[in-house]
Amino acid sequence: HISARTMATPVRHVVMFKYKDGVNKDEVHASITAGLASLPAQIPEIANSQFGPDFGLDPERNHDYVGVFDFKSSDDYLVYAKHPAHIKVIVDSIKPYLAPGGRVAVQYSL
Repeated sequence: HISARTMATPVRHVVMFKYKDGVNKDEVHASITAGLASLPAQIPEIANSQFGPDFGLDPERNHDYVGVFDFKSSDDYLVYAKHPAHIKVIVDSIKPYLAPGGRVAVQYSL
């Protein structure tokens, strides 16, 4: 349930990806990093972003890549979520490499 108060609350979006077997992780990391790095210039609603590959301390249990995006409001997050540049990165740079069920995400208030 999203109330008027919730809409004005800063939001953090955290998303993690697990790659399918057989991909070249270095190439996939580079592809996702380039795609995500292009988004702030195209989507001004992104207040801050950090992303990168897993550090490799627990590779059997961890996901392969994480992105963290901050927004000033829920409205700004919703603009980002539906933005054509964001959708293009998902389609071109992320989805081709995902394992089944390989995306998990959460949005929470800051």
